[in-house]
Amino acid sequence: MRWTTPRTRGVKLLLRSVVSLALLAALMHAVGWSNVGRTLTGADPAWAALGGALALLANTACAWRWRALVRWLRHEVPWPWAWVAYLRGVALNAVLPGATVGGDVWRAWALQRTGLDWPHASASVVLDRLSGLWGLALLGGGCAVAALLADAAALRGVQPGGTPGPWAAALGVAVVALAWLPRALLRGGVAPTGGRHRWWGWWATLAQHEPARHWRQQLLASVGAQAVTVAALWAAGQAVGLSLAWWWLAPAAVPIFVAAALPVGMGGWGTREAASAAVLALLDVPPAQAVGMSLLFGAYALLQAPLGLLPLPRQPGSA
Repeated sequence: MRWTTPRTRGVKLLLRSVVSLALLAALMHAVGWSNVGRTLTGADPAWAALGGALALLANTACAWRWRALVRWLRHEVPWPWAWVAYLRGVALNAVLPGATVGGDVWRAWALQRTGLDWPHASASVVLDRLSGLWGLALLGGGCAVAALLADAAALRGVQPGGTPGPWAAALGVAVVALAWLPRALLRGGVAPTGGRHRWWGWWATLAQHEPARHWRQQLLASVGAQAVTVAALWAAGQAVGLSLAWWWLAPAAVPIFVAAALPVGMGGWGTREAASAAVLALLDVPPAQAVGMSLLFGAYALLQAPLGLLPLPRQPGSA
C-alpha cells in the first residue's frame, strides 16, 4: 500500500478547499451576491431554528441506524458512544475538506478501537453510507410517484406530454425493486463469497445474522432519517420564502444530497448549492432562493460541529 506524505495530503486538502470556494464564488456571482444576501437576511428565524432542530434530529436517527448496523455485525457499542461518535464524524465532515471522507474514516477508526476488526469496522461505515443513499432513493422515488399522481402539473418543464400514470407506475415498480434488492443480494450473495477472504467476512455475518429483521430495521431507519433530513431542508426553504411542497422537495433532494457528499470540496459547499440551483430550476424555483436554502441548510452542520467536542463515552469495562 502506498502512503501519501503529510505534504501531499495537505496539498490535496488545500486544492479541495480552493475548488469548493471557487465553485461557490462562481455560483454566487452568477446568481448575484446581493440577491442571495437579501434572501438570507430576510430569512424567518423561527423556520430557520426549526430546520436546525430537525437537522440534529436527523443526525440522531442516523447514529441509531449506524449502531443498528454495528449490532447486525455482531458487535455492541452503547447508544451514548454511538451518538457522540456519529456527531463527531459529522463535525469533521463539516469543517474538513473532502466532504464525507474525513468523518467516515474517523468513525471506522474509533469503532475499531472498541474491539471490532478493521474490515468489519470499515464495512459498517460504508454500509451506513449506502443505507442512507438507499433510503434517500426510496423516499425520493416514493414521493415522486405520489406527486406525479396528485400534482403532475408541477413538472411543467420536466415531464414529457401525456398522462403521468405510466411514469408513476414504472417508478413505483423501480422503488419496490430497490427496497427488496439488499435482501435479495444477501440471500444470493453469501454463497459465492462464502466469507473466504477476511475482507468479505462481514458479508457472511450480515447474511447469517437474522437478515430479514435487520433488513426491515435498516429500511425503516434509513427512510425515516432521510425524511427528517428533507424536512430540515424544507424548513430552510420555508425560512427563505420558498413555497415548494415537501413531496416535491424530496425527489429534488436526491441529487442535492448526493452532490453534497462528493469528495471534491469542503463540507459539501459549492457542489450542494450548484445542484440546488440546477435541480430546483426545473420546478421554477428562483436561483437566489435555491442557493439561499442550500446555504442555510449547510450552516446547520456547522452549528452542530461543537457537539463533536463532547468527550467520547467510555466503553463498559474499558480501562
